[in-house]
Amino acid sequence: MLRIRGTVGDLPVDLTIELDDGDWARLGAQLQATPVASAAAAPAAPVKHNDDLWQNAQDLLRTAGQLSGLELLDQLEGLAGDASAGKRLLVRLRHSANVKVSSGGDTPLYTWIEPL
Repeated sequence: MLRIRGTVGDLPVDLTIELDDGDWARLGAQLQATPVASAAAAPAAPVKHNDDLWQNAQDLLRTAGQLSGLELLDQLEGLAGDASAGKRLLVRLRHSANVKVSSGGDTPLYTWIEPL
């Protein structure tokens, strides 16, 4: 028997899970079959990838000079590989000191500003 007690938000939780010997054996076999990656090795690659991605996003706007928000988002999504990563890059560019965001009618205009 496995008992879990705590809260989810303001709601109290008291959950009891009953497993027989066969269930425990299958659970143990499943846990042994699933390899666990080293926690120390995992963060090194994504950090480099994120740095490269950020540099490429800046280069994209720097090269274009100025893009509408929709065009920039579309290109960032392609660069990043998915919509959520593209949106994160767009927000990061919006808050960058080298980017000026101005009203362009229906969509904002993102303009690259060279540092002095």
